[in-house]
Amino acid sequence: MGACWSNKIKAETPSQTGVNSKSAGEDDPSGSSASKISSGPTTPRSETEILQSSNLKSFSFSELKAATRNFRPDTVLGGGGFGSVFKGWIDEQSFGPTKPGMGMMVAVKKLNQEGLQGHREWLAEINYLGQLHHPNLVRLIGFCLEDEQRLLVYEFMTRGSAENHLFRRGSYFQPLSWSLRVKVALGAARGLAFLHDSEPKVIYRDFKTSNILLDSNYNAKLSDFGLARDGPTGEKSHVSTRVMGTYGYAAPEYLATGRLTAKNDVYSFGVVLLEMLSGRRVIDKNRPPGQHDLVEWAKPYLTNKRRVLHVMDTRLQGQYSLNQAQRAANLALHCLAPEGKLRPSMDDVVRELEQLSTFNDHNSHHHQPNGRQSSCSRSQKDAKPGLLAYPRPSASPLFASSGITRM
Repeated sequence: MGACWSNKIKAETPSQTGVNSKSAGEDDPSGSSASKISSGPTTPRSETEILQSSNLKSFSFSELKAATRNFRPDTVLGGGGFGSVFKGWIDEQSFGPTKPGMGMMVAVKKLNQEGLQGHREWLAEINYLGQLHHPNLVRLIGFCLEDEQRLLVYEFMTRGSAENHLFRRGSYFQPLSWSLRVKVALGAARGLAFLHDSEPKVIYRDFKTSNILLDSNYNAKLSDFGLARDGPTGEKSHVSTRVMGTYGYAAPEYLATGRLTAKNDVYSFGVVLLEMLSGRRVIDKNRPPGQHDLVEWAKPYLTNKRRVLHVMDTRLQGQYSLNQAQRAANLALHCLAPEGKLRPSMDDVVRELEQLSTFNDHNSHHHQPNGRQSSCSRSQKDAKPGLLAYPRPSASPLFASSGITRM
C-alpha cells in the first residue's frame, strides 16, 4: 500500500513470537507488577496451538450475530483499521447471546475481510490476551473463527478511551481532572510494568491514549495487542523488527535502527504522560508553527521548574500544586530521554506515580476554596457510565516520506 506511517503498521505473525502463560494474582488489589508470574513454553507456536491453548470462549458467528442483533448499525461503538466494534449482550454464565439489556454487555470487534494483515492482528490479540491476565489489561472473553469471519469479544469498558476524555469536546466526554489523570497514568504504567516483568518480557509497542480504556471507575486497562512482541531473551539486548507503531509515540533509537527494547514502551509512556499533562495531542498540525510536535515544543519548558506551567492543561487550573506539576513533568522528561539507557524502568515509573498519587490524595482540596471540588471533578463523579461511548480510535497522520512500508 506504499510507504507510510499509519495508525497501525504490522508485519510479524504471532507464530513467530513465542508467548508464555503469564498472570498477576487476582488477590493483589494494587495491580502491582510484582505479582506472581507462571511461565510456560517459550517455543514459537502455530495458529492451531494458539487457539487451542487460549482458554477463551470459541463463539460461533451465529451467536455473535444474535448478540449484536445482526451487527445492526445502531450497535456500532466505533472502529479503526481492524474493523468495526459493536455492542452486544451475552449471558454471564453460559456466554450465550441474550436480549439487549439482559446479561453482560460486551464489545465485539469484527475484522474487515481484506488482506492477511488483519488476520495476523486478530491472532496476535488471542496469542497475548488469551494468556495474559492483570487488572490493568483489558479482558478478552472469546473469539470467532468461522469461514472468512474473524471476531473478538471483549469486556465492555464503560467510559471508553483516555483519548476521548483528553481530546474530544462535548457533554459525553468531560475533561479528566488532575487526580483522575494521575490515576489513569498509574494504572496504565502498572499494565506496562507487568508486561515487562514477565518471563520472557512482552514489549507492547503501541502504547497511546486510544489504547488505554477506562471502566466505570476510571481504572485504566491496556487494549489492542496487535503489535506486541516477546522481548529479548538470554544475552540478547534487543529484538530486531521492522519499524511499526503510531507516529509520534515510537522511541528515536527504534525508528533509527529497528532494535526494539522495553525502553521503547517507556518512551511512549513519556509521550502519553505529556499528553495528559498538556491536554494536547502528540502531533497537531492545527497548532501554531513550532507547536506541531508536542515533545519538541514542550521539552524546553519541562527542564525549568517555573516554566513547566506553560505546558499544563489550562482546564486543570487550581487542581494541583506546583510541586506536583514539577514531579510529573520531570517524570515525563526522564521517560523521553533520547537514549534508552537513560530512561527509567516501568517499575520505577510506577513507584514515582504511586508517590504522586499519595501526595495528590493528601492534598486534594489544597487549591479548592472551602474544600470544594472543581466542576469537571464533580461532573465526572456524577456522570452516568452508560452515557459514555466505547473508544473510537482516531487515525494517525500519514507520512508518505517515512520509508516505512505497510503490508
